[in-house]
Amino acid sequence: MAISFRRRTVAQLPRAIGVYALCDLDKVPVYVGQSTDGIKKRVQRHLTSARSDIIANRQIDVWEIAWVWAWPTKDRNIITPLEAHLFYNFDGQSTLMNGTIPADPGNVSFTMPDRQEIQVMPSEEVEVRQHPALRLPRQVEHYQRLVDHVLNVKDSGQLRRSLRAHFERMRKYHEQFLGQLVPDIVGEEEVEEI
Repeated sequence: MAISFRRRTVAQLPRAIGVYALCDLDKVPVYVGQSTDGIKKRVQRHLTSARSDIIANRQIDVWEIAWVWAWPTKDRNIITPLEAHLFYNFDGQSTLMNGTIPADPGNVSFTMPDRQEIQVMPSEEVEVRQHPALRLPRQVEHYQRLVDHVLNVKDSGQLRRSLRAHFERMRKYHEQFLGQLVPDIVGEEEVEEI
């Protein structure tokens, strides 16, 4: 059901050129990219196939992507500065998985296109996947795959940056996991925390 939902909703993305953000289960951007051949086409490659560097290099985990934000435009000249502006805005809030870091655009001298928001995962699935008992093990597994990729396939500053970003997320999910645990009861005594 989640796969057919994703295909159906990704089809609603604009065919126009522009900039997009892949957002996680909490609507937090994890990756910002640009497309000069159409936002829909580019996002489909990220979410439905391995013909994407960020998937092949394990930079993002598609399991976490629940929303896509898009800023379509007709003006090719604003795509690069728009991507840079959004990158620095979102990266300041939560480290992005982007490999290449754009040059800081400084003050923006163009009108921001309207943002379109598409949910690419059913709400019920989002709610289930947000549970720390599912999310933490998944993040640990993905982090391990990325470490293995860095050690055995490709080591780069871009992938090390992704490792840091995934570690930050794993730490957050770890705290959420610990916060949702209920002390075990053995007989009538609680098991002491270590």
